[in-house]
Amino acid sequence: MKILMAMSGGVDSSVAAFLLKSQGHELIGGMIKMFDTEDISPEFSHSLEGGSDSSGGKKSPVSQRSCCTLSDADDARSVANVLEIPFYVFNFAQNFAEDVIEKFIRAYERGTTPNPCIDCNRFLKFEKFLRRATELDCDKIATGHYAQISADANGRYLLKCGADETKDQSYVLYAMTQEQLSRTVFPLGALKKEEVRALAEAQGFINAQKRDSQDICFAPDGDYAGFIERRTGQKKGRFIDGSGKILGEHKGIVHYTIGQRKGLGISAPRPLFVVAMDADENTITLGDDEQLFTNKLLARDLNFIPFDKINAPIKVSAKIRYAHTPEPATVFQTSEDEILCEFAKPQRAITPGQAVVFYDGDIVVGGATIAAQSVAVK
Repeated sequence: MKILMAMSGGVDSSVAAFLLKSQGHELIGGMIKMFDTEDISPEFSHSLEGGSDSSGGKKSPVSQRSCCTLSDADDARSVANVLEIPFYVFNFAQNFAEDVIEKFIRAYERGTTPNPCIDCNRFLKFEKFLRRATELDCDKIATGHYAQISADANGRYLLKCGADETKDQSYVLYAMTQEQLSRTVFPLGALKKEEVRALAEAQGFINAQKRDSQDICFAPDGDYAGFIERRTGQKKGRFIDGSGKILGEHKGIVHYTIGQRKGLGISAPRPLFVVAMDADENTITLGDDEQLFTNKLLARDLNFIPFDKINAPIKVSAKIRYAHTPEPATVFQTSEDEILCEFAKPQRAITPGQAVVFYDGDIVVGGATIAAQSVAVK
């Protein structure tokens, strides 16, 4: 096949490209330029465009955690040269700004906690990038995600977990459509991370030991709240308890998330946690840890993968955040685009804005964006 390979400059996409080339496919390497560094944070532009850490550790601590920089493009181009495949950089910065960054900012300003990686996959990698592949007459696209794709007996495409449980990325891919799954390849799905690095070393890739990007790419210092504040400004507001009593002043609602304890600046005889946020009133409700537990949530912007909808409740395992261990739950579809998820036992810090993703063993049943806990804080 002719495949457009998404190359980020990291070891995963590089080895994915090598595997596809070894299988005889015709490859085109493509890197998505997601942003201009000066548009994100001018004070970090110099470090983001510093030298690669893939052959000597020259990157700054900031740039080691980021991705999609000029040095990443150099690393991707180096691997493409080794593989003797063409390499291009596609400028999707405007789309990224509109579909990911602005959506991220608006979500935090509403008092929710989004996952921008899900939107990046949804709107850029498996929409814009796939469209570019079509324009280049490619049959499919490929990425370095740790996930797997198969088909059921009826020919319906399924998304499955990656074989490496410590690296599985199926959670951030739950929004993929049948069309996208049918035209996507995940070459690393059956591999462990250590196997991937060993393959990169054997091929002499410059990024064989390059660190994985960890933080939000457009907030490379890890300070997402500072990033938002620099762009929009933030108003201080009030910390209150469940009865409405004022406990103190907060520094802006984007600085907090459900379940947070540290950094509140509140003196109290017992530990206090963020249990609710009201963007309209600009208040943050603090309470005890036990107030963070509930067994129900409502979620919207729904996507099922093995089927289009459910006509009766289904039993699943559900994750409420990327690092969450899946827990037994029952899903009820309450409307065309809304579900109620009821867990077998209460879960801590169910957070609006995050995704709830449903599994049947290693099969991704689907997911949705958490809209609210279905019980009010007392």
